[in-house]
Amino acid sequence: MAAAGHAGADTAGDDWPTRLRRRFLAARTVMLRHPWAPALVSSRPGVPSSVYGYYEGILATLVEGGFSYRIAHRALHAFGSLALGFAQEIFQPAAGDEVDADAAEAQLAALAEQLPHLAAMVAAETHDAADPTLGWCDSQTEFEFTLDLLFDGLERARSGVTPR
Repeated sequence: MAAAGHAGADTAGDDWPTRLRRRFLAARTVMLRHPWAPALVSSRPGVPSSVYGYYEGILATLVEGGFSYRIAHRALHAFGSLALGFAQEIFQPAAGDEVDADAAEAQLAALAEQLPHLAAMVAAETHDAADPTLGWCDSQTEFEFTLDLLFDGLERARSGVTPR
């Protein structure tokens, strides 16, 4: 994560969301270059010692941005693997080369009868099969959308609207 930490170096005068966005997107660039890395990071039971300095930078950004350590701690949990440049997915669809197109279409039609909203979402959403971060729905747009939601929620918490 040292490369992501250096690439995400702070620029004087930037606000906390800009600084964190730059840091997280730099980490994502690293993960996209090394598609095996998310699985390796996820396989570790604890935080690798090389990541502590990276987290220190995230915490410093939050505290300098006006957050208490309590909210900064919660933010680290909320960021999860996004801070490291990928979104950890629980379920994985079959890989593209393992899918029979006719069988997949029949399965989607059957799904539509039982679960119409889920089927409509799957049909409406396209995903970048070339995204090597191992996540089914981990596209760049969804990654940044999630960051925006988290940053907005943190700003509300910092402003005194305390989450439960």
